[in-house]
Amino acid sequence: MGVLIRGISIFLHILMPILYGAAIAYLICPITNFLERKVFFRFLEHRHFHLSKRIKSVVRYVSILLSLVFMCCIIYSLLMMLLPELIRSIVNIIYNFPSYILSAQKWINDVLEGNSQLHSFFQEFLSQYSVKIEAYLTGNILPKLQETLQNFSEGVFDMLNVLKNLLIGAIVSVYILADKEGFVAKSKMWLYSFLSPERANVVIRSMRFTHKTFGGFINGKIMDSAIIGVLCYIVCAIVKFPSALLVSVIIGVTNVIPFFGPFIGAVPATLLILIQNPIKALWFVLFILILQQLDGNIIGPKILGNSTGLSSFWVLFAILLFGGLWGFVGMIIGVPL
Repeated sequence: MGVLIRGISIFLHILMPILYGAAIAYLICPITNFLERKVFFRFLEHRHFHLSKRIKSVVRYVSILLSLVFMCCIIYSLLMMLLPELIRSIVNIIYNFPSYILSAQKWINDVLEGNSQLHSFFQEFLSQYSVKIEAYLTGNILPKLQETLQNFSEGVFDMLNVLKNLLIGAIVSVYILADKEGFVAKSKMWLYSFLSPERANVVIRSMRFTHKTFGGFINGKIMDSAIIGVLCYIVCAIVKFPSALLVSVIIGVTNVIPFFGPFIGAVPATLLILIQNPIKALWFVLFILILQQLDGNIIGPKILGNSTGLSSFWVLFAILLFGGLWGFVGMIIGVPL
């Protein structure tokens, strides 16, 4: 069994660019279809162009390339929004930690002014542990952050390997999308050559159902999470919550996870605000509760509809099982799977 598993692992490692390409093609296929059918074909038909086979082929490749460019722009924008804000927030928290402690002490003095016993307990607790936390932040976290940035070159080869697979995968996705009808036709021919017509029809119906479920759920969840992230940023910017951009990206990205997503994103975002402004952290928790109710009862159902039809128990079961098997990706694809 060990030899078999190692053989499968090597085989999958070799075919990783093909798997990346298939995943990329599946994700950008709706964008390609929209550009091809709703934009270019409609424009050419209005201009009374004859849609010959050559023109359709050119339109197909242009649509694919524009879809890839759009996806790369989205990923680049997210990284450029997230990474600088994350590093800036960590550095600000470390260097402003003493002022946060002073603010907490002042708040405790105001709240517990009439209770001397509780007041002395919290003052002793803060003075005892604030020094340790500050020493840990300045003596461990900050040097490790600097060391990580300095030793980044050690992981360059792994990063280059991933980038190489992604680059080859992007090229593979172009070929898959360029001849997607051909791949579907050959798959059907393969099925009908190996299976009886009745069983082949069952497989085809199952694949269509799977595509409808996966495509509807994943695309709808991405759109839903983007709307939630934008709404979160608008409110955070108006109310002037600390680290508004970073917090909004965290809320938007984790919202892709069904059921647990709001809680997973709200915890680190609240802690990030709590360290800098405890009062605003309470307002942020209240805002997140309202936002998630809005998403769960209005925005989410409007976009997703009843895409899976699972009960709450099976949603929870799918997230726990596939999240444990495949991590973050498993949490996203577990419910439609």
